[in-house]
Amino acid sequence: MSIDEFSLALSTPLETASGPIETRQGLLARYDHRDETGLGEATPLPGWTESLSACRSTLGRALETAESEGHASALLDLEVADAPAARHGFTTALFDADARAEGVPLYQWLDEDRRCESVPVNATIGDADASETVERAQTAVDRGFDCLKLKVGARPVAADVDRVRAVREAVGDGVTLRADANAAWSREEAVSALEEFGPLDVAYVEQPLPADDLDGLADLAGGPVGVAVDETLVDHRVAEVLERDAADVLIVKPMVLGGPGDAHTIATRARDAGVEPVVTTTVDGVVARTAAVHVAAAIPDVAPCGLATAELLAEDLGPDPAPVDDGRITVPQSPGLGMDPSEVGP
Repeated sequence: MSIDEFSLALSTPLETASGPIETRQGLLARYDHRDETGLGEATPLPGWTESLSACRSTLGRALETAESEGHASALLDLEVADAPAARHGFTTALFDADARAEGVPLYQWLDEDRRCESVPVNATIGDADASETVERAQTAVDRGFDCLKLKVGARPVAADVDRVRAVREAVGDGVTLRADANAAWSREEAVSALEEFGPLDVAYVEQPLPADDLDGLADLAGGPVGVAVDETLVDHRVAEVLERDAADVLIVKPMVLGGPGDAHTIATRARDAGVEPVVTTTVDGVVARTAAVHVAAAIPDVAPCGLATAELLAEDLGPDPAPVDDGRITVPQSPGLGMDPSEVGP
């Protein structure tokens, strides 16, 4: 049992509603269970999870409880609402060890009937003027991506419509386009944007309204352009979102939802309710990123996911067992996460 703190520099700052992030700070956990050492990662994200200090304290207590009373008691103390990142770190290490002990990759431990070699992924195209956005989109398509997520909301709606139209004209009809507004629009702006995006065959817009506007999201959902919820899941339970019919797509972030097991359960529940799950990372280190890949691999016919984030980091915790090639990310087939604990560390 051990916890090591780390700080990973990003290749470029990550723009969030809470301001730019230049490093990802977190905790690497090792947990001995069933004669195996499992790896877990807890990498809090401001505005989405608990703070790093709270995560450190909570994860430390959980590991101490697990050592003295067993992992079941530790899990009871890890509330998703209070400490999702800490719960992610502990459960990932626990599940990694369990899957190693049973000799199966983590995704098969989550669903024993699944067989999956790779998962489709999208490329994220950040905010830029129309010409730069087109250039980035064409580069991604040339690299084999057939699904692009464009950041919108930082400019007037008309400017974003022009950007999306320019990309559609450049990449053709064979590429799926998504947009992510990061809760930037008013209801009027969102209605206008979705009306304009419809003829451009935009699959969905992620978080077109503020996170707490469930009524507005429900009014938009079910139309020609789908509505995906992301930030909404920080303060609202998934059951409430599904009951209110406030989403066509659920953005499933394991770090925010409490770990791979919780994320897989939520994704399955969403699919059963007719809402499509899309698994994404929170720009994590290789341990959490690989865990998210296994969650996606455990979902049959999963849509392209937001897992191609390794290149956003200037450094990492160890070798990457899930590289991206031609628009797909490899799913490790070795037991557990598919990582050698001796090769992972700050």
